[in-house]
Amino acid sequence: MIGILNIQVNPTFGKLEVNLKKIEHFIKKHSDKSVDLVVLPEFFATGNDYENYEQISVDENGGEVIEYIKGLAKKYNTNIVAGSVVEKSGINYYNTTFVIGRSGEILGKYRKMHLFDYMGGNEREIFTPGEKFITVNLDIGKIGLVISHDVRFPLMYKNLSKAGVDIIVQPSSWVIPNEIYHDANSLKYAQEMWEAINRTRAYDNQVYLVTSNQTKTAGKEGSAIGTSLIIAPTSEVLANAKNDQCAVYAQIDVQLVKYYKSICPIAQID
Repeated sequence: MIGILNIQVNPTFGKLEVNLKKIEHFIKKHSDKSVDLVVLPEFFATGNDYENYEQISVDENGGEVIEYIKGLAKKYNTNIVAGSVVEKSGINYYNTTFVIGRSGEILGKYRKMHLFDYMGGNEREIFTPGEKFITVNLDIGKIGLVISHDVRFPLMYKNLSKAGVDIIVQPSSWVIPNEIYHDANSLKYAQEMWEAINRTRAYDNQVYLVTSNQTKTAGKEGSAIGTSLIIAPTSEVLANAKNDQCAVYAQIDVQLVKYYKSICPIAQID
């Protein structure tokens, strides 16, 4: 069995050290468990601080943010999918996820392909889209990487499934307008939608799906809906963080992925 720790936070703008210490707090809190993979949200260290994207950016190796995460991976002997950071490469900026192994090495990184540029979103004004999907072989299995708005593009998930991944990891900062967030019925609907679309991605592609989201205030006009999830290939929700800043834990068996793909080989049929 593989232990997954999924961390959900509300980062504070301009408080890098505080945000990073919060990540370690939740890892340490669960260090009595067998934790093989930690997943962090999109922009976990800075929040969605688009106005200051140049100041919060890191270099191609991840800067001090990823150096800190490397230290946590070694200290707690775990793999970490480091949500995302603003990565500067040449003249371009990317929304990038880094994958860190237990020894603190960078095993891979993914640059967000589908930028959110709708309903007030302006990611294309800042970021260059990534050009390819990424898989990474970990000691626990093969993972595929996506970020937030990628969830609206099911063919990407299908391609990852065809590539043989056991787990799709999806750092997110899924933001809705504050007037929706603060209306109980509207928030409930948004969270149910988020859960449904992620359960569908897991079920259709016969993989485990781990989505780590921000929660609460995420900017001047929006709030993140939380609902960080660990989902089985059957679409069963194994853990749901709901609205809290917290970490949720579940154990998974990647042999189930191989079993379901063998009895119903959708990826090879279509």
